[in-house]
Amino acid sequence: MSQDHRYQPLTKEVEAEIHEEEVTATKAKKKYFETKTIFALLCGVLLVPTATWIFGPTNLIEGELVQSFGSEGSEPVSLCETTDLLSIQAPRKNIWKNLSIKEATDIREWLWQPERGLNLTRSAIAADNDNAIFLIEAYVPPKAAALAYLNGSAEPPLKYAHAVVHHGNTEQIVDYLIGPVPLSSKTSMRPLTEIYHRPEIPYNAHGFNPNSTTMGLLLSSTFGPMSDITMDLFGGISKGHANDTLIGSATAPMSYDGSWRKAWVGLKLNVPGHYLFPVDLYAYFDLSGTDPSQWKLLKLVYNGQVFASEAEFRQAWSEGKLKKSKKPLLNDTSEWATRTRKNKGGRRDLDDRAGPRSVSFDGLRFRVDQEEQYLTWMDWSLYLGFERDMGLNFWDINFKGERIIYEISPQEAMAQYSGTDPHQATTVFLDRAFGMGASVKELMVGYDCPAEAVYLPATVHTATGSSTRLNAICIFEKDSTKPLSRHTGWLKDEMGAIKGYELTVRSISTVGNYDYLFDLTLQLDGTLELRVSASGYLQGGVWDPSQAPYGHQIRDTSMGSLHDHVINYKVDFDIAGTRNSLMSAMLEMEETTAPWVDEDWGETFKQQRVVRKMIKSENDSKLEYAKNMEGMYIVTNEDEHNSWGNARGYAIHPGASTIHLTNLDCKRTENNVNWAKHSLAVTRRHDNEPYSSSMWNIHLPGKPTVDFYKFFDGESLEQEDLVVWLNLGTHHLPRAEDSPQTLTNVATSSVLLTPYNFHDYDVSMDALNAIILNAPEPGKPWNVDENGVKPSYCVPRKLPDFSYTGLLQFEEDGSPATPAEIIEQRKIGT
Repeated sequence: MSQDHRYQPLTKEVEAEIHEEEVTATKAKKKYFETKTIFALLCGVLLVPTATWIFGPTNLIEGELVQSFGSEGSEPVSLCETTDLLSIQAPRKNIWKNLSIKEATDIREWLWQPERGLNLTRSAIAADNDNAIFLIEAYVPPKAAALAYLNGSAEPPLKYAHAVVHHGNTEQIVDYLIGPVPLSSKTSMRPLTEIYHRPEIPYNAHGFNPNSTTMGLLLSSTFGPMSDITMDLFGGISKGHANDTLIGSATAPMSYDGSWRKAWVGLKLNVPGHYLFPVDLYAYFDLSGTDPSQWKLLKLVYNGQVFASEAEFRQAWSEGKLKKSKKPLLNDTSEWATRTRKNKGGRRDLDDRAGPRSVSFDGLRFRVDQEEQYLTWMDWSLYLGFERDMGLNFWDINFKGERIIYEISPQEAMAQYSGTDPHQATTVFLDRAFGMGASVKELMVGYDCPAEAVYLPATVHTATGSSTRLNAICIFEKDSTKPLSRHTGWLKDEMGAIKGYELTVRSISTVGNYDYLFDLTLQLDGTLELRVSASGYLQGGVWDPSQAPYGHQIRDTSMGSLHDHVINYKVDFDIAGTRNSLMSAMLEMEETTAPWVDEDWGETFKQQRVVRKMIKSENDSKLEYAKNMEGMYIVTNEDEHNSWGNARGYAIHPGASTIHLTNLDCKRTENNVNWAKHSLAVTRRHDNEPYSSSMWNIHLPGKPTVDFYKFFDGESLEQEDLVVWLNLGTHHLPRAEDSPQTLTNVATSSVLLTPYNFHDYDVSMDALNAIILNAPEPGKPWNVDENGVKPSYCVPRKLPDFSYTGLLQFEEDGSPATPAEIIEQRKIGT
């Protein structure tokens, strides 16, 4: 057949001829390949066992070499370097590390001894009127002693611990300072009062005790007799049994000044995602003191109707006078509040393929001393600490051999809600009370962090003993997917780019319904990013049209309620030493003239200029970010300058959603969250002002144990040791897309701490993972310089199957605890 047939119109006869030839060729190929396939299979069956018997077993995938069959003559490909941890020995001991399980157990047993005079009951069985240990933890050493040790001029500071004891028999809480530790004849204890703003900690401000029996009995004795009513109104009952179809949850704060303790308790359907299934019944209880026999129901609210007692509520129901709200949909089988893909759309194209993952082809580029929790990466170094209240913190942060920050630590995380019902309208949660650190969960490898990340454990010592999360912290390097700097140019060495690699340290806490992702990210130019992202469940409210100003309907009777998240951080800068100052650099408009002004444009022109001002005292250091981001705040060292005469410093750059609290005039936040009422604030550092909040502040808005505003007493900020207290957060107006769970891409907030004349130039220019391009002569190739850095050509090692450990729990005596049943894990939030 002539090839011209491909380029000319075909007649029917020619088309038939072509078709016949194609059919014949296809049959021949099919027969040929069927024969070859059978032959190949026979060869495999016969030859492979023979070769194995002669040469031994082979493994082409898991061995050291993998043959590439992509093209003729291709070379074997090695497996990539291992991404196991690269070790390093910390230059100093980690003096901020929490107590070991043995140290905490020894202190617990020491406190139990009659010589201490505490008359303690084991926390797991203690009633409210007993004395019991609530917390044991390392106490941070004085900064001066720590710096003397770090600078090599002194021995490590003496180690101390502190222990919080609930004295139920006298209705007070005492925080005891204990030390030195390890225990010896020199060890003593005393009340730790100097870090608090009131001499006593009232018992009515306590957190939730591990023994919840008395509270459970109160709820069951209240709602159990109403089972016929709740079954009629909501299709469920709450009798205090494991299989109850309704469960309760309390709001906060429970007190104003500690003189009483009262709480609203709302009911929810006991189903997966129960946070999104509230029902329209709220009970207000008086829980004051330590005698449960004195606790009582004060009122009930149903559909906006208030009842002074259960009897009054029952009478209205039985007489048909109750104005009923919409009954929850009980036969909903959509599982909309779970993570199942059922009824949530079809399969996406190519989604059955595993997505991209991060691989360090040349191995990891950071080092960790696991024992001392010390980390280095690209001229950065720092120590990790961990505590019950707020979890992961960072110490002695150095860049290129200079300390720039002594401490970065989260201080508090609050959420204030709005709505028309008692549960939404009265809720202000301060999560330090629940324990962000105690609520840290094991990270899901490959989902919460990259599979090749290094994972570290975290241990806390709370009321019922010690607990360890094996994979509580992850450390990983990532490609930001954008160059840190780049330019296209034509003169010598103008053109090139630096790869934007970053190192992130992450932990995740699940406190009730919300999951908080805490990130510290280091960058090559000396910049640090602090970021908090949120996921998990909304605190749902009962939807009716009157709730429209406070959220959106997300299901038949459920809504997402409007709320603020504000998370406070402490950043103790040491810029070229501890003597630092605070400068504002703000933009303002000016109208000016110059001799060269062209009269065609008028005699003057307008432009912006920088106005630099030193903020000299604490009287002026409660600050807001500039409108339209027209300026910044810089921590400087006015005694230290770069080569160009500029004071060395670090600037605070607001990133995503750097908010402060919206509601600035509320009795439930009167004095306990003063840190949340500004974008940031700066104080002179003192050892007796270590935190902006406390675990008891949640229930003491009128008279908190830590009143942040009392840090501000007019002290000078000129060349003093300064602390920046800055806020992250979001104004969360929930939408349907927040169900079943909130998305971290929107619910996120960040701030950048970045060099500001700290160096003489951009020090990331010394990074080797960079390229310089120079234009060639016509017709010749471009001149490329990649500093000799080429990624290895290798095959990544096989990932292990996913596994999850959960929590390793230890009893009060230090012995391993029996794994808890799911219902018990749910009660204590493990």
